[in-house]
Amino acid sequence: MKRVMLSVAYDGTNYCGWQVQPNEITVQQVLNDALSALTGEEIHTIGASRTDAGVHARGNVAVFDTNARMLGDKYSYALNTRLPEDIRIQGSREVPGTFHPRFTSTIKTYEYNILNRRFPDPTRRLNSYFCYVPLDTERMNQAARYLIGTHDFRSFRASGETNPDRSTVRTIYSAEVSRSDDVLKFRICGNGFLYNMVRILAGTLIEIGRGRVAPDKMPDILAAGDRSSAGPTAPAHGLTLMEIRYPEWEPDFTARRSADCEMPGVTRSAG
Repeated sequence: MKRVMLSVAYDGTNYCGWQVQPNEITVQQVLNDALSALTGEEIHTIGASRTDAGVHARGNVAVFDTNARMLGDKYSYALNTRLPEDIRIQGSREVPGTFHPRFTSTIKTYEYNILNRRFPDPTRRLNSYFCYVPLDTERMNQAARYLIGTHDFRSFRASGETNPDRSTVRTIYSAEVSRSDDVLKFRICGNGFLYNMVRILAGTLIEIGRGRVAPDKMPDILAAGDRSSAGPTAPAHGLTLMEIRYPEWEPDFTARRSADCEMPGVTRSAG
C-alpha cells in the first residue's frame, strides 16, 4: 500500500463544493470516481481544504492510498485524461503513509478577485465579484495590514461554523490588496482559516474601500469577537485557493507557489 499526493486545480462553478455530499456533484466525488476507475479499487481521497460551492482552486491538496503499481508521478497524466475539463491535476507524487493533508502544518494562500468597474464583464463573471462602486485600494490595504500577525479571528467566523469549540486564533503572514486595471486582488496567506473567514474579510475590506468603515476600525473589529461587528460575507465565486504548502515535508511540491509568503523560521528552497 502506498500514499499518493495530488495537487488539484478546479473551477468550482458547477460543483457543490469539494467534500462528498449525498445526491450532489462535488469535486471530491468526481476525483474519487476517476481514481477508482483508474486503479480498479474503491478510492476515497482525503482533502486538505473543504472549499465551498462555487469556490475555485489552483492548488488544493488531496491524498489517497492504493495498491496499484503505477508510479506516483504518473497519476497526474492518467487522471487528466479521465477528469472533466474544469478539474485538472497539477502534480502528483508518492508521500510517506504517515502524511495527512489536514493534520500537518501548512501555509495556505487565498485570493479574492473583485471586478471594480461601471458595468459587469460577462467573461469574468465566474471568478470575480462585481462591484460598481469605486473602491479605494489604499484604504483597503491600510486595513489589511492590521490582519498580519497572530490574532483571534472570532469576528470573521461564519455563524454556521459546525465546530464552535475550535480555536479561532490564526496567524496571518501577509495580507495585501492590489489593483491591476479594473480588478482588485485581495491576497492573504496564513497557517489556516476559519469557515468563510476569507470571504468575510473580503466583504469587510469592500465596506472599507467604499468608505463605509474607517481602516483603523479593523483592530476594533478583531477585538470585538463578534460576527456582527464585521462586514458581509463576499460571494463564493470571487474566491480561489491558490496554494497549500507543507514546509516540513516538501515546500516546493505544489505546482503554483506563493511568491511572497513565508512561514517564520522556514526558508524556502531555491528552484
